[in-house]
Amino acid sequence: MQSPEPGRGRWKIAWDVRVRHFATEIVFVHPSCTLPISLTGDWCALQCAHCGTHYLKHMTSIKKAGVTGWSSCLISGGCDALGRVPVTSHLEQVAALRTNRRLNWHVGMIGEQDMQNIASYVDVISFDFVGDNGTIREVYGLHYTVDDYVRTYIMLRRYARVVPHLTLGLRGGHFSGEYTALDILRRLGLDTLVILVLIPTAGTRYAGCRPPVLEEVAGFLLEARQSLPDTPIYLGCMRPGGSYRRRLDELAVRAGVNKIVNPAVSAIRLAEGLGLSARWENECCVFGRTR
Repeated sequence: MQSPEPGRGRWKIAWDVRVRHFATEIVFVHPSCTLPISLTGDWCALQCAHCGTHYLKHMTSIKKAGVTGWSSCLISGGCDALGRVPVTSHLEQVAALRTNRRLNWHVGMIGEQDMQNIASYVDVISFDFVGDNGTIREVYGLHYTVDDYVRTYIMLRRYARVVPHLTLGLRGGHFSGEYTALDILRRLGLDTLVILVLIPTAGTRYAGCRPPVLEEVAGFLLEARQSLPDTPIYLGCMRPGGSYRRRLDELAVRAGVNKIVNPAVSAIRLAEGLGLSARWENECCVFGRTR
């Protein structure tokens, strides 16, 4: 894909939106001060098509968590058969982690009583939002609908700040409901959006898939920037590496995103060339707000 110039068509529109609504600053993140913790070790009942517990194996078990030197934690874990992270299973340990630290939670399809029980330990919730019923069934093996995700999102917002995450190409590298999800979130309201991109991961059911084509990803970034002119948009940590990441990060800068986690060097240079000043953060991207 050729490198588009901000002066052309949709790229100019998106860039102008960014210039009108945000300072000439871009935030880059190396989340080296946030400790990822799993409440379930490497166990998960779902064995999702894109993960298969692979990402849990790179987290620290709550039973072994030593937090010296960490200023924040990501509290996550595997899900039960109903897609719920057992958030109340280790509240005593979580309470100890809470002291002088901020906590970002992955909660899955949590019930309201559990949300009430953990509310005092929550700074922010990262909620994976899906806009297609078939994707929910194929990826997670769950029989929820998009309406269930909407109800959960609305409920969560009554108790905490919630940052929705959209994974582009989640259904085996193909777009399936991402634009629907974007429209729903725009109507419901959000203060930040995190965009992720499927990584075909060895040992998972999607290992042999390809990530979504960059043209499609770029088109979504442009649409997101234009339809959410006042909303900070972040390119999160889950996205393919190598040349794909380099090109994606460059496109994200040109499309007007506000924050990039672990950015490619070329994207940092591009941002500088476009007149953006860089600010660096060292915790999960959802902790810092961008305006």
